[in-house]
Amino acid sequence: MWKGRFSQDTNDRVLDFTQSLDLDWRMAQADIRGSIAHVRMLALVGLLTAEESREIEENLEAISEEIKNGDFEPTRELEDVHMNIEARLIERCGATGAKLHMGRSRNDQANTTVRLYLRQELLSVWCGLDALISVLLEKAAQHADTVVPGYTHLQQAQPVSMGQFWMAHAQAFLRDTKRFFDAYEAVDESPLGCAALAGSTLPLDREYTRRDLGFSKMTANSMDTVAHRDHILDVLYFASVFGAHVSRLSEDLIVYFSSEFGWVKLPDAFCTGSSIMPQKKNPDVLEILRGKSGQLTGALMDLLVMTKGIPLTYNRDLQDDKRSLFRTLDCLHGIFSVLPALLKEVEIDEEAALRGFSDGLILATDVAEYLVMQGVPFRNAHEKVGKIVRYCLDNKKSLTALSLDEWQNHIPEVKADLLPLLSPKVAVERRNTAGGTSPEQVRKQIASAAAKMEQYRQEAKAYEESLPGLY
Repeated sequence: MWKGRFSQDTNDRVLDFTQSLDLDWRMAQADIRGSIAHVRMLALVGLLTAEESREIEENLEAISEEIKNGDFEPTRELEDVHMNIEARLIERCGATGAKLHMGRSRNDQANTTVRLYLRQELLSVWCGLDALISVLLEKAAQHADTVVPGYTHLQQAQPVSMGQFWMAHAQAFLRDTKRFFDAYEAVDESPLGCAALAGSTLPLDREYTRRDLGFSKMTANSMDTVAHRDHILDVLYFASVFGAHVSRLSEDLIVYFSSEFGWVKLPDAFCTGSSIMPQKKNPDVLEILRGKSGQLTGALMDLLVMTKGIPLTYNRDLQDDKRSLFRTLDCLHGIFSVLPALLKEVEIDEEAALRGFSDGLILATDVAEYLVMQGVPFRNAHEKVGKIVRYCLDNKKSLTALSLDEWQNHIPEVKADLLPLLSPKVAVERRNTAGGTSPEQVRKQIASAAAKMEQYRQEAKAYEESLPGLY
């Protein structure tokens, strides 16, 4: 494509090193759709005749079918998806096909192709997010009244509703969903018509191609448009934080599934065995999910470092922006292929969970707060309860098994009305502050999250309806 300027053919090693077909051929249909919008616009402004526009569009549609049928094999010598399709168009319709690229650079063409492809891929990611959060809301409703230990520092802290546990993870993924739609909005801008960096002397109509391709807006500055990859970074940032949340959920379930905890029951279909130890049931799927966080964070770091310090405007470094992006998309699709289905089959053994805090010490905070209600300053109450915990440990007694006399010998402010409160279930029910762990509050959280998800579904539907459809 640049042979007029050069006196030597490109070295084969350079061809191998600079080609991007291994990356961008998957976007062939998106590239064709962007070209069709460009051709329609060229006819609209009088740079192509109606006949030329129709001929190019019909041949692009035919090339689309060739690609679908596997009849079109791209060549390395043409570097990328864009030049392969253009060269095939010229083969099919000669000089008319050679008019396709007027008013356009690969800089804005590739940018448009990526955004077209990415919008469809992101809506597929949204389906996975929707399925994941929906399962968590179902599990939260199922286990709103189930009592399990809650932890800080991986030490028993206070009893909680298992529904609260599921909603804790659901809230994290809801924040990810907001980041997701923010990223989608950043992608949903039309760069077509910015050309190499400065726009064009030709009378291009960027607003027409924006509408034809279903973008919500145009990019604002041609130099910035071809230089930045912020929209991809936004996607990778969403994925990186989402991956961290997947890793935390996986780790929680792995720990609570272990024999030492034993109150989470994982489905056999999502576990594996050992090649040597017949008794083993290993949470391999969750472990692999936990590991995916590294890939997603690495992809973000890759592009952040790549884009640091690149001068305006386009530089060839940016060709590799899609390596991190496509790895991330593939990783996300893999996560969603297993995680919602796995969670749906997780069971909770409440009896095993209750046995885990049979010493009653998990209720110590409830006693301190009871004393506060009797007028004892909290720091004094904390010290008094700490001493009776020490008494229980020294005498191998459960906090819930102490008699009223024992309580009053150590803490004179205690009355008989404390004893009925010393139950994990009662402790959970009494934590009825907004966002707290009581079943009532958990159900309020579920309802609020469900309403938020419905809003997101409507937003996704509007985006989906704006897509132009790819060949």
